Amino acid sequence: MSKLIVLNLGKGNLYQGFPTVIAQLWQTDTPNPMQFTGGLPAAPQLEHLYQRWQKLYTALYASLGWRSHNISEFEIDEEDVTHISQTEFENVCQELQKCLNIWLNSLAFLNIDRKLRTQLLPTDEIRCVITAECDQVLKLPWCLWHFFNDYPLAEIALSPPEYARAIKTNPRKTNGKVRILAILGDSHHIDIEKDQNLLQQLPNAELKFLVEPNRSQLTEQLWGSGWDILFFAGHSSSQGKGRMVLNSDETLTIDQLKYGLQKAIAQGLQLAIFNSCDGLGIAEDLADLHLPQVIVMREPVPDRVAQEFLKHFLAAFSQGQTLYTAVREARERLQSLENDFPCATWLPVICQNPSEISPTWQDLCGQQLGLKFSPPNLRQLPIVFIGSSIVALSIVLIRLIGGLQALELAAFDQLMRSRPKEQSDPRLLVVTVTDQDIQAQGQEPRQGSLSDKYLNLLLTKLEQYQPAAIGLDIYRDFPVSANQPELAKRMQKSDRLIAICKRADPEYDPTGISPPPEIPEARLGFSDFVQDNDSILRRHLMAMTPNPISSTCTPTYAFSTRLAFLYLQSRGITAKFTPNWDLQLGNKTFGRLHKRSGSYQSIDAQGSQILLNYRFSPSVPAIAPQVTMSQVLNGQINPNALKNRIILIGVTSNSSSDYWSTPYSKSPLEVVPGIFIQAQMVSQIISAALDNRPLLWTWTQWWEIGWIWYWSLTGGLLAWFFRKSTYLIIVLAIAIVTLFGLCLIILIQGGWIPLVPPIISLLVSSIQITCIRTKIASDR
Repeated sequence: MSKLIVLNLGKGNLYQGFPTVIAQLWQTDTPNPMQFTGGLPAAPQLEHLYQRWQKLYTALYASLGWRSHNISEFEIDEEDVTHISQTEFENVCQELQKCLNIWLNSLAFLNIDRKLRTQLLPTDEIRCVITAECDQVLKLPWCLWHFFNDYPLAEIALSPPEYARAIKTNPRKTNGKVRILAILGDSHHIDIEKDQNLLQQLPNAELKFLVEPNRSQLTEQLWGSGWDILFFAGHSSSQGKGRMVLNSDETLTIDQLKYGLQKAIAQGLQLAIFNSCDGLGIAEDLADLHLPQVIVMREPVPDRVAQEFLKHFLAAFSQGQTLYTAVREARERLQSLENDFPCATWLPVICQNPSEISPTWQDLCGQQLGLKFSPPNLRQLPIVFIGSSIVALSIVLIRLIGGLQALELAAFDQLMRSRPKEQSDPRLLVVTVTDQDIQAQGQEPRQGSLSDKYLNLLLTKLEQYQPAAIGLDIYRDFPVSANQPELAKRMQKSDRLIAICKRADPEYDPTGISPPPEIPEARLGFSDFVQDNDSILRRHLMAMTPNPISSTCTPTYAFSTRLAFLYLQSRGITAKFTPNWDLQLGNKTFGRLHKRSGSYQSIDAQGSQILLNYRFSPSVPAIAPQVTMSQVLNGQINPNALKNRIILIGVTSNSSSDYWSTPYSKSPLEVVPGIFIQAQMVSQIISAALDNRPLLWTWTQWWEIGWIWYWSLTGGLLAWFFRKSTYLIIVLAIAIVTLFGLCLIILIQGGWIPLVPPIISLLVSSIQITCIRTKIASDR
């Protein structure tokens, strides 16, 4: 946010002090300023130091080639020069800086300093205008004030105590370019051709060069219409009246150009740049004509320093920086020259009319049309379309070889975590076997987490309450002991008990885990899960073709699928298959994943796999009500909590290896017992069939390619339309937030559409078009 500080020192001087100092802080979003008051004490030593510094500066630089029309004004006796060392000059510079900051840290001024700092942020763009009746105090190097060290986007400007707006006629500008009247004066001892070359490289500029003109030629051009910037390079001086040398025979003051300058200001002249020596007197005379801004050198300036400042200022200003930040950047970049030209960073200064708004280069391109930026060039549209298409094609190819899969899966997880919470599924109940439940079995013989005796007790208790189905998510690849015939009979005859086994995996588990011998195959389901490469469960394996040769686990359907089928059959819904071999339950079709589905670019899609649409409420284990085995056996549950429900029995003991990562796991250590994953899968199937809860679906490859290309084109068009980097960054941020919001809304409805590839294509395309546009502008 841009802010303006007007620091009015009022009446006084360095010998008497400034008893009443008023600081006004203007913000862009408020019509009235904040105002703080203080004072500054007398500082005659500051006056003496500045005069000493100025004398040494002139002596040290006398042989370097000033941009002054009368070099002899700055010459001193050769004898004096020999007694001046750079060390002495540096000591005076340091003493002057120290004295200036001691003065500005005085108690009387402290209130203003503190009040300003409480209202300002280091990231604020700040225009700080110093105004005073005393000319001498304005000549001080205010850029050395420590305040500017803490605010890197702040820059100083000077102003007379009285200022007003000029009356403007505002003729229409039709070409969308910055009109610059460049006066190249007498070039004796200096190289003005470099200034001319720098101006010719400006984008969107219409230049008129007057090379060593006479007074008549200059006046005629000033009376012409619509100059935005007046530029002067050559010799000048502020001794007495501000003067500039037009040619070897003619020197003019501002008063001698008064009427022509008034006409130019009335017709829109915004900025004058005097890249010449000792320009404060010229700026003071131009302020009387109410010119909005002037950039001058406060002291005599070496030729090389003037050229370096102009180069950096024009580059920053024409590329979208504000006038003040461009001047500060160009001024500070002169520090690289200070080995040869000490105090070069002190020289450039803005002289500002506080009643006028400081324009940007884009404002100057369209100021008389009331535009904030120059209109986009329609001839560049083909470049935008071609460049955006190339970016989109590159992103698609990278995506097809799996280069973005990890990022896309991470984005999918973030979207899943951003969805609103759902209610738990009331049709399920999870019976957990905890560490305490295992210990409570005492010395009872057991081969796993449950002894035959306690399993029989648990099943007997549960069946009393007439559940719709019972899923035993505990491996039992051994027969029931002979002393528990009742359990063996129950497992053989029960019409609602579903058990598990595990398929063989040639790479990780070549044998698998056999099913309980007493359970017929019609009541078996495999327990296998499908993990992604990052060990996260995002897919639901519902069925796969058995292979009796390689594994003793031969059921076609998964454990979760068997339980869901059993529950749905009691409600008149049976499984069917479409011609594409997709499972259909009632009106809901479970579309299978393929090798390339959504962000998956190369997965093992064997069997019938779908995406797992977790029900998060407010955690993965909160999918259903939970009770422990001990609570069931002790009768500590409500019978209504069991009747007609799907009951899943599983181990949650810390000693169990059945733990899994989900999209809701924020770290590898945040894992969930497998019984709750099974519950999520059962709930997904029956909720889709009975409640029409959405299953997760993906677009076809062509739809996804079109989506990526659309956002690539959007990035290119935004970069083509918004030429100021600040505006472009803002609209790109809005576009990314919008894209994320769209992907989230669609995911809530069941659609998983690409997020990461569109963001990358949006940003890369905008960067590419910005670079192309900048290159085209710089080649003009």
